[in-house]
Amino acid sequence: MSKLSHAVSIHPYFEIREGNMDAFTALMPAFVEKTSAEPACLYYDFSRNGNTAFCREAYIGAGGVLTHLENVGALLGKFLELSDLARLEIHGPEVEIDKLREPLAGLNPTFFVRETGVDDPLG
Repeated sequence: MSKLSHAVSIHPYFEIREGNMDAFTALMPAFVEKTSAEPACLYYDFSRNGNTAFCREAYIGAGGVLTHLENVGALLGKFLELSDLARLEIHGPEVEIDKLREPLAGLNPTFFVRETGVDDPLG
């Protein structure tokens, strides 16, 4: 079974409060720098539409997600001083999602359980 069969993606949407755009976007490179050292990270990047910022990210398994959140916890706190977490989705296989339900409950995510898809072409 491939590592990607256990992949979990996180989909946070941040509504940046008025007057905080420059401070918010200035923090993005620090997130990227910290995350780039995480061995379980599959991809990680930011995009923005007006005052809405999105972080596209995925990790190998629930452990990768929890390690990431611990690693960037202080930075996330700073983000939340400048914005509101408008929506948080967690996508992945049921076995991994079940490991995240309790630890992430305080963030009020919506969990999406993988039903089917293309198998990892890299094997």
